[in-house]
Amino acid sequence: MARSTARNTQYLEEHRGKWRVTMSVPKELQSRLGTRLKHPLNTDSLTVANQLKWPIVNEMRARIAEAAAAGGGADLRSVAEEFRRQLRRADNDLEVEAISTGISVAIDTVLGKPTSVDIDPVTGEEEPAFDPAKVRQARQFAKIVAGRATPIDHFHSQYMAQLTVKPRTRGDDERAIKLLKRWCEENEVEPFLQSFPSKKAAVRFVDDLQGLEPSLSPVTLNKYINRLSRYWQWLEKREEVTMDVWRGLALMPPPVAHDEKERPFTQEEMVKLLTGETTQAMHDLMRIAALTGCRLDPIVCLRVKDCRDEGVFVFKPQKKEKVERLCPIHSDLKEIVERRTKGKAPDDPFFPEWPGPKNADTKRERSFKTSNQFTAYARSIGVREERDGRRRSLINFHSFRRWFVTAAERAGQPESLIAVVVGHKRQGMTLGVYSAGPVIEQARACVEAVRLPAAR
Repeated sequence: MARSTARNTQYLEEHRGKWRVTMSVPKELQSRLGTRLKHPLNTDSLTVANQLKWPIVNEMRARIAEAAAAGGGADLRSVAEEFRRQLRRADNDLEVEAISTGISVAIDTVLGKPTSVDIDPVTGEEEPAFDPAKVRQARQFAKIVAGRATPIDHFHSQYMAQLTVKPRTRGDDERAIKLLKRWCEENEVEPFLQSFPSKKAAVRFVDDLQGLEPSLSPVTLNKYINRLSRYWQWLEKREEVTMDVWRGLALMPPPVAHDEKERPFTQEEMVKLLTGETTQAMHDLMRIAALTGCRLDPIVCLRVKDCRDEGVFVFKPQKKEKVERLCPIHSDLKEIVERRTKGKAPDDPFFPEWPGPKNADTKRERSFKTSNQFTAYARSIGVREERDGRRRSLINFHSFRRWFVTAAERAGQPESLIAVVVGHKRQGMTLGVYSAGPVIEQARACVEAVRLPAAR
């Protein structure tokens, strides 16, 4: 049922007894146009105001479209999506006609003035020619208004809101989408989900990825492909796309020579690290890493209450772990634990020396500076093994974890038990699925079997 002009206040507001046209400005354009556009109609009759408003509404739409076209794709997209919403809400022919006129005005504004004249090969008549980039903008604008095109990142914020992953992985998601949009722009591929109906365009993107980011390794670039795949899987479940076009796609990493794989520390390197001149905090940190096999960030994030009276550390989940992980406190670590927890409140940090980034929105882990400090220390005492073309040394903080696993194996501990202690996924149906895990005393025996090397 059509709305009566006696009650229709769409795009209208009363000001000092007279009606005026008003239109909200998309947030992205408010720095240029203000929050709202306004124009007086000089009438106190709502019926008359409804008859006078449409040319002014379309003039305002043209101003917004012009600013959006100058601002780029994201701004123009918000205008197109608003037109689409208005068309869905329109409930009479007058409104549909007025909005359609506004769309035409907006498209003409996006196209701008003709840059030259072309001759129609069939009729021989002259036709105006426009900037090809603006023609693409106008076509994309029209497709979004018509509901025939969904921008690649249209659902991405909704997808990101449902993710339960680490900040670093969220950063990978954001970088992957930016790379895909950049590739679309550079290759004149419309940045819509509909541009990827099959693997064909996805394969082209993967083929071009190394050239797009030549400084990044295939391992890093494959992370981005994997994050795009996860996003497409989410879209597929919601029937926004028909298939995950990224499934099975990956860059082939360069072959790694046997002597170029990251490795554990040797006994001599361990002695150097544990006897070198550095801070007490670094010495405590290295010993905990060596006698638990834990990754860096969970150690740095320990709180006083995570060192329980029953003699276990409670490490936060990492990688694919679902819950916190218990790890027995080695007898050689008791002095460190007592010193760092004495007189502290339960929620106090175990390592106050590394409070973490001040910016709450950062993607960096709390241990970011800790890692840098360890690298500087290891380099200062010559515990490094670097290779040309590799970003990381073959020995790094993670080598404490490798050293623990190696030391436990050499001490005769079962592989499945070591996997539980360090948080690796256990292999095989019996231990991997049906077993609730070994009792803590078995894990304690595994930890105690590992001994720090003595200085010679």
